[in-house]
Amino acid sequence: MRNSLADVVVAALRVLDAQGLENCSMRRVAAELDVQPSALYHHVPNKQSLLALMADQIVQGVGPRTDRALAEVPVAARLDAARRLCGDLREAMLAVRDGADVVATATAFRTGRSRVEDELAKLVGGDAARTLMFFTFGHAQSTQTHRQAAALGALVGEQVASAAPVPGGEASPAGSDLDASFGRGIELILGGLVALQHAPAVDLSAPSH
Repeated sequence: MRNSLADVVVAALRVLDAQGLENCSMRRVAAELDVQPSALYHHVPNKQSLLALMADQIVQGVGPRTDRALAEVPVAARLDAARRLCGDLREAMLAVRDGADVVATATAFRTGRSRVEDELAKLVGGDAARTLMFFTFGHAQSTQTHRQAAALGALVGEQVASAAPVPGGEASPAGSDLDASFGRGIELILGGLVALQHAPAVDLSAPSH
């Protein structure tokens, strides 16, 4: 039976989970499906396109946190929606091996824009959305690198505790440092945005479209 595009994406995510982004090649994805690499090109023109589809799958559950018309949403509610959107994005990326690298790379391929960034831009404006995205990507990538180092035995003592999740995927009490630092960073960005909201360059009352 011929594989569908969805089959290709699922197989690519299996390879990613087993071997990481560095080894997630078109050849290995084809082997996972027991087909020749040329068969994949009936569905995707290149690896960049496949990475974009993988990124879409990773963040598919990350969406807007309000269904009200934006003009009716108070500034404080927009900031809270942006805060939760960034948190959801980070958790979605951390749930998949090298997920942050995949999503960040796919966003770069798409000239730096993504669906999630567009949602953030509606809430807080384009410049703030881009800043929040860069911070969320960078923090998630750093967290995944830290956890992978711990899994390989490259960290010791408190470093291991700060990296290792407990069973079920939740951070340990010591590991909550990483989550806490993410929260503090988001608050710093949003706090700066609030401080600037009366400046001509930042107007939360007129979300970008």
